Formats: sequence, structure tokens, C-alpha cells
Amino acid sequence: MSTPNGFPQHSRACVTQSTEGGAVQDLHAKKASKAAKKEAAGNGVLTFEDPQNVGISLNETLKLLPDELKANTKIKSVTPRPPRKPRLERAASLDEKSWRRWRRFRTSQESLTDPNETSSSNGSLQEASLSPPVRGRASPCHQCCQQNSLHSSPDASEASPMGKSRGGTSDLGKRASEISSAFGGLLRGKAFAGGKPRLSQIMPARPLPPMELNVASHTLRTANRIDSDCMDYRHYSQHKFGRVSSSLSDSRLHGNGMVYDNCSTDSMKSTFSLLTPIRSKDVRSRSYLEGSLLANGALLGAEELSRYFPDRNIGIFVATWNMQGQKELPVNLDDFLLPTDPDYAQDMYVIGVQEGCPDRREWEIRLQETLGPHYVMLYSAAHGVLYMSIFIRRDLIWFCSEVEYATVTTRIVSQIKTKGALGICFTFFGTSFLFITSHFTSGDSKVNERKLDYNKTIQALTLPKNVPDTNPYRSSSNDVTTRFDEVFWFGDFNFRLNKDRETVDSILNQNPETDMSKLLAYDQLTSEMSRGSIFKGFQEADIHFRPSYKFDIGKDSYDTTSKQRTPSYTDRVVYRSRYRDDIHAVKYSSCPVIKTSDHRPVFALFRVKVRPGRDNIPLAAGQFDRELYLIGIKRRITRELQKRQEQKDQKSSSVCSIS
Repeated sequence: MSTPNGFPQHSRACVTQSTEGGAVQDLHAKKASKAAKKEAAGNGVLTFEDPQNVGISLNETLKLLPDELKANTKIKSVTPRPPRKPRLERAASLDEKSWRRWRRFRTSQESLTDPNETSSSNGSLQEASLSPPVRGRASPCHQCCQQNSLHSSPDASEASPMGKSRGGTSDLGKRASEISSAFGGLLRGKAFAGGKPRLSQIMPARPLPPMELNVASHTLRTANRIDSDCMDYRHYSQHKFGRVSSSLSDSRLHGNGMVYDNCSTDSMKSTFSLLTPIRSKDVRSRSYLEGSLLANGALLGAEELSRYFPDRNIGIFVATWNMQGQKELPVNLDDFLLPTDPDYAQDMYVIGVQEGCPDRREWEIRLQETLGPHYVMLYSAAHGVLYMSIFIRRDLIWFCSEVEYATVTTRIVSQIKTKGALGICFTFFGTSFLFITSHFTSGDSKVNERKLDYNKTIQALTLPKNVPDTNPYRSSSNDVTTRFDEVFWFGDFNFRLNKDRETVDSILNQNPETDMSKLLAYDQLTSEMSRGSIFKGFQEADIHFRPSYKFDIGKDSYDTTSKQRTPSYTDRVVYRSRYRDDIHAVKYSSCPVIKTSDHRPVFALFRVKVRPGRDNIPLAAGQFDRELYLIGIKRRITRELQKRQEQKDQKSSSVCSIS
């Protein structure tokens, strides 16, 4: 029930009770009434036109008469309409809950802006507060309104169907609550007298720009795209990467998590891929024929080297195998070329063969088929039955110089090319490499002949030819191995163990697989290298595998023929470098699963330091054996399809049994 003034009866009694004692005729009461009118109009912020007169006394405030309050506030009288539906008890309960939630929110605001709090944190919150003043706790008018009005919440009209009717009881209760809030602010005028004046909330003229997640600068190298079979690389990245269609827009890329900064986006805009962007001015000033070591944009310079090899180390796989001239090739070369111990494949594969199979081209196709489309054959050469093939990752083919090779025959009759050496050299960035595969004289007691083979090889190999020496001041015309930065020499050196068969067998049966120190004490090559009579300046990694010679073909047993040859480490890999600690041996082992020859393949994995170079050297310009690449990939796909078809046929076939 409401009065003609538009107030609820209980609210007016509260106002009358709180203001008995006379009316105030001064300017302060009028300003307080204007402030109440502003808040009742829905402004939401209680502001005073004259902040200096806010601190009035409580006695003067209590003299305000209800009639003057009516005249000053000028609240529009509204006749409530009957509700469309009868009000239920449950609706009142919902209004009460909504009002209580709103009351708790206003109470929390009051505690944050209470000027009586003395802590520094409350003071800072009070100064930074942009909310309007809230009701006081000690006003009797406020307590009365709290007990008798359930519709003072601004959300009550939304929570209750009754509140939606125009001019309903909830609107009147809301207005009465706002008037009581104004009186609460006046009653607290003394407390606000010593505080800072409150300012209305300041809104920005325009929306603030959105925050961008930019964790990398444009100077950093864009992350390369990683195939699905190499997801474990990004341990490192800890993000989801995958192949992206070139038609994806920037927004879709950001939404899918593929691009994390503007640098990546710019890269994709440049070439529709994740390749590193190239500026037009760099293309204009770039020279592929000549350049300095540190020139910006040099093909073999430091900038390009750091982009592909940040730590300037390259992984190299070097292997040697005496095939014994067998026509039959192993069914699978994965265990040989792709051992499971290292997690990742190497950047370069160099395979030397002695007494190779009659069909050399078939052997190279098998190598290409095993390594797959990620590798191309940079070069291959042969000297009789000595073969050497060099494979490199296809994206590194542009950083190689022209490839050169030379051969040496160590037999008296030069037409017989079963013993000798084959060398291949080239420059990768600014580091020169020399790979030599050899087959020395055989025989248990022919150590001197093998040393002669070595001396003849280092003197007769005429390398390099056109590719310039990277450090001519440290080169010697009598030793080819001194004219290159990194040298790898591997093959069937034919050095034996100076011990009888029974003693060697007993040592092999007693010692574990990895402890070969007792056998190596009788090794001829180890003894000669320690004396400096052969492989001067070369090193060999520690041997932790069983002797690679001589096995029965197709078996794991050593020679069981009448000759009873002593097992020996005839197949070896040694290396040397111009610079200390440039070559680090990662693994040195054999492949016991390949049993088509009386020799087991031996391989070594290396990490080799690479230096930047100059563009003024003869470049290979991306040359590789394209025909071999296409044949190997086609055969690889054909074998995979055949394997799947066999598995499909095996699943679809049924076996019938007759009992």
C-alpha cells in the first residue's frame, strides 16, 4: 500500500521517524534533495554540486521535514497496476533471495570504501574506487528500509515477474531504497569531511586495443614446420604443430595454434609456407658467386649456417662393409643404416663397400629406398669392386661444393682392382671433408704390406683438384689427409689379432659383450697406431662390439671350416681433424643381423663441427642423382603397397580344417 506521495506507507513512517525535530531551511538540505533526485533518476552515481558543504552536522540534517523532502525530490506519483497473475509465495521468496545477494554485494563495496578503515590496502582501494557511495550502516532510516522493503534490489524487476509491470510495487520500493541511501550518505557527512572528494567514473573515449600474444621478435628465426613422424622434436616446443594447408588465413592459423606471433604470420604471407621470409633488399644485394665470410645473405656464410645448424654441428653416419662379392643383398637394410639406438637420423650418410656386389646400381637403389625421400645421393664412385656412396638431406644439397674423387691401386698389377683406395672430397659450408675407403692386403702376418698400402694411398691420392684448400698453410703435399679439415678413413684394413683361435674363443666366451679390452690387447692396428707407424694423427672410438670377421655365412658362429681363421677386427673406422675437438664420436658398433657375408657391417656416428665459408668456390648448385631418387621412391611405395595387400589378404583368408 502506498501514500499519495508515491512512497510505501512503512517507508514514509521511517522517513518521518528519522526526520522528526524540524525542517532545515538552508541551502544544504536542498542540495541533498537534488542529489537524491539524481540517484532516483537512475544515474547510479551520487555526486554533490558543492563538495565543500558536504560536511554538515547531524543535528541540522535531522531537521529536514517530509514535506520539503517531497518538494525537493519531486518524485513522480505512479499508480500501481494489478498483476497479471496472482502472486505466489514462491515469487516473494525469490525476490528476497535476490535482494539478499544484492545486499551482500553492496555491503562488500561499503567495506572496501569505508573511510574509517586505517590499513594501507583499504586506503588505496578507497582512493582508486570508481563506485558510487553506498548506504551507511548506522542510519535508522536505512535499518527501517532494510526490514520492510524486499524490492530495493535493482535486479528485483528482472528476477520477479511482478517487477516487470510498469509502476509496480518493486519500482516504489527501489525508489524508497535510493532515497534512504541518500540520507545515509548525508548522515555520514561528518566522516567524509576529512576524506578526498569522490570523482565519477571516467570512461575511455574509445575502446582499448586488444592485447597481443607476441612472444618472439621479428629478428628471431621462424620455427620450421615439422612432420607428424617427428613430433618428438618439439619436446623442445611443447606445442601442437602439424601440416598446414597453404590456403589457411591468418585468423585460422592463430585460432588453430599454428602461429604464435607476427614473425610467423609474416613468414607465411611471404611464401605461403613456414619458410623463413626473405626481404627484397636482401635478394637484390645477394651474390651466389662470391662473397665474404660474414656477408649478409651469403649462401655459405654464418647467417645461413646458423639458420640450419644453430650449434654448428652436423651428424654424419660412416659405414664400411665387405660384401664378399655376394649377389644376394639383404632383405632389409634398416638395422644397418637406421639403428634404433640414436633417436634421430643423421644429416649425412657415407657408405663404403669392399668386394661389392656385381650390380652396383641395384645396391645404390636399395640404399635410396631405405633412406627414403628425405635424402638424395650427392655422389657415388667406384674403383673396381670398391664402392662409395654419399647421401645427404635434400634441403642441405645447396651448401655443398663440387664433388671430386680419386683412386689408388695398391696391387702390383694395376688392372686388378680388388685392393686399393677410393677417396671423395667436397666442401660443406666452409668445412672441407675427405672420405676414403680402402681394402688393404690380407694375411695374418702381412702387417708391413698393409702399412705400405697406407703410405701409398696418402701420397697418390690427388685431392683436391678444383675446390680450394680451406687452410693451405697447414697442408702437406706428401699427405692427402693434411689438406682437409675433417678426414674419415674406413674399410677392410685386414689387421688381425696376434693370438691363436682357442685363446680368442675362450676370451669371447668369458667376457661380456661390451668388454673387449683383452682382445684389443692383441690387435695389430691398435699396436701400430700407438707406435705412430700408420694413420698418423688419426683416432678411433672405443670398441665395444665383437670382431666383425670371420663368420659362417648366414650364421652367428665364427669360421668353422678347416682353416679355422681367428676372429679379428678387420673392418674399422678412423678419423682425424685439423682442429681439436671438431669430431666427436657418438657411437661405434657393428650390425650382427646382416649375415649375407663373412664380414659384419661396421658403422660409426659422429658429431662434426662446421664453419661458415665463402661463396667464391665451385658450387654443386643442388646437383644429385635424380633418376636414382625417383626409382628408389617408387620402389619404396611399391613395397609398402605390396605389404599392405599381403596383410589384407591374410586377414580375409580363412583356414578350413577337416576332423
